[in-house]
This record gives sequence, structure tokens and C-alpha cells, in this order.
Amino acid sequence: MPANVEIKARIASVDALLPRARALADEDEIPQLIHQDDTFFHVPHGRLKLRVFADGAGELIHYHRPDAQGPKLSDYLITAVADPDSLRDVLERACGLLGRVVKRRVLVLAGQTRIHLDSVQGLGDFLELEVVLREGQSAEEGTQIARALMATLGVPDDDLVGGAYLDLLSDEATPGP
Repeated sequence: MPANVEIKARIASVDALLPRARALADEDEIPQLIHQDDTFFHVPHGRLKLRVFADGAGELIHYHRPDAQGPKLSDYLITAVADPDSLRDVLERACGLLGRVVKRRVLVLAGQTRIHLDSVQGLGDFLELEVVLREGQSAEEGTQIARALMATLGVPDDDLVGGAYLDLLSDEATPGP
């Protein structure tokens, strides 16, 4: 099963961090702009989301990942979806809708790491690092790579966030005491 080590951090601006991320990119790597609309569903284990891209293509993604700050191990399965709108209706009926996250993502590939610079509707700008673990590579090695990239990008530990964007949106919507 594929796995990666992930970190998520708040950033001041995607535009401000993009030049530093591009400097880390693989040779001839051009950043990709990706629009994503993620719908999450109630499931008994892990998280299940249906991702729809601007061109109408979709993916169903199930993953397990602890909701902790700092680097964390995530394992996942992804399958392509031909008719995401119909599948969303079926999953909402069968499982119940948990929430939706809409974002604009700039993807930069740097070695085995996917650098995501995300502008999330209702939340602001974030950095996600996904160190894709190779066969036999430990989570500790992935964590070291993620930490080194954080330092190179100038992202302090104080800016790290735990949980998913969906959790952060829910926290924003919950009124204080």
C-alpha cells in the first residue's frame, strides 16, 4: 500500500513561497496549477474523499493519517472515477456527507516529495509536503526529508497544523465560548 510522510503548515502567501519551492524542483519541473473539489463522507475507519478536478475527472481516495502536528505517516488507496457527480450522490446517500473542501493547488515535484502550495476556500494559504516513501524506506527517513525541506523553505514548527483542511474549516465554523 502506498504511504507518505506529510506535514501541513499555514503560510503567509502561496505567491511568496512559490519561488523557494521552485528552486527545490526537479530539473525541467514546471509547477502545475490544479483545482480540487474534495467531498468527504462518513466512514468507520480513516477518511474517504471524492476529489473532482476542473476538467470533471475524479478520484476516490481512502486514507489513514493521525491528526497530529508535524510529520505523520499516511497510507492511502486511490482509484480513478469516471462519473464523480453520480458517485458523490451515491456516497452521500449511503454514508452521509461530512463536508467539502475547495482549493487551488500549485504542485511542485522535488525528488520524492510533492510540495503543495494550497489556497483553501475559507481558510487561506498552506504548505503541504508529501514525502512519498519508497519500498523499504522508513517513516523516520521520510520525516527527516520533510524536516529538511521545511527548514529550507523557512517554515517554522510554530506554523504546523494538525488534522485535515476539513477539520480546520469545522473549527473555523464553530463559535468560541
